[in-house]
Amino acid sequence: MFKKLFIITGEHSGDIHAGRVVDELRKTCPDLIIEGIGGENLKNAGAKILFNQEKMSAVGFSFKILFDHITLGKRVVDYLTKEFKPDLVLLIDYGAFNLNIAKFLKRNNKNIKIFYYIPPQIWASRRWRIKAVKKFVDKVLCIFPFEKELYEQEEITTHYCGHPLISQLPPPANRDVFFEKHGLDKNKKLVSVFPGSRTFELKNLMEIFIKSIRILKKSHSDIQFLVSHAPNLSDDVFNKYLKETEFKVIKGENQAMLSVSDALILASGTVALEAALYQTPMIISYRGPWLFYFAYLAVRCINRVCLPNIIADKDIVPELIQGRARAGLIASNIEQLLYDEEIRQKQIEGLSTVKNLLSDKISSCEAAQEISII
Repeated sequence: MFKKLFIITGEHSGDIHAGRVVDELRKTCPDLIIEGIGGENLKNAGAKILFNQEKMSAVGFSFKILFDHITLGKRVVDYLTKEFKPDLVLLIDYGAFNLNIAKFLKRNNKNIKIFYYIPPQIWASRRWRIKAVKKFVDKVLCIFPFEKELYEQEEITTHYCGHPLISQLPPPANRDVFFEKHGLDKNKKLVSVFPGSRTFELKNLMEIFIKSIRILKKSHSDIQFLVSHAPNLSDDVFNKYLKETEFKVIKGENQAMLSVSDALILASGTVALEAALYQTPMIISYRGPWLFYFAYLAVRCINRVCLPNIIADKDIVPELIQGRARAGLIASNIEQLLYDEEIRQKQIEGLSTVKNLLSDKISSCEAAQEISII
């Protein structure tokens, strides 16, 4: 049985998944020494945090981001190869950084075991990354059923763990209790806005999202609005992009908001899958610098960006991307979801198929079991 495990997460969601895997590992491997890069969830699970993941949550093109990643990567590789010397390294999500770490670790020590939980979405973009996975990763612990076949076609050892959200997502909140708690009108429809969990997203999306709900507010007195404040963002960072607004902001109650809302305006990401599992109608809108967007177009492998649409392999949720991320267009799509019963029910029916396509496996248990048997 191995004795030392090092875990590398890049963002808040990865930290959550890491914490749950460690909780499961502790049940069967209580003496396991665990260190890693992460946040409060990994720390609370009993792992020693070598580096906090704050510097890793930036997205975009800048010399500072590149410098921070290179510097941190070098320090991590040096620490793992010269000091900690783990038996297993578990990479979680965050493809660009983690694949480079895997490469340098294997070059320094071919015998070190590297597992990848929530691997890079090579099915979505940069398909060539599968070559790096095959060369530097010993086992892939994937979360989508179609990933297993994709990796195994390249003769990569793979285990399908199931998606973490299936077992981790809390039940829908009580609408009456939620509305009373936050002073909402039970006779009005609720539209909730999720502008993202990265400063990059707030910078590019917050203004357009606020404009869209102001259009809706002006035209429909029977709608009320909430804005989600991602728990990993400080108040100073969030307020910098929110500025002054008449809309209520709620922090740290994402799942409750998703489950009790009548419609949602979302930045693309895992939040869309959460909303789908609650069968809450939504639109996805996303934009960034045009250079960033053109780079994305050059490397993408599929035309869809929204996870429910990708999983179902059909257009269920409207995707208003880049040039189509306009306040008026967002508002008109939300109006359809609220007032056109045929459009609304069609999307709800489509969302109901998404959960059926995912297994009921407990992902963190599956991942911990695969780790513990090496």
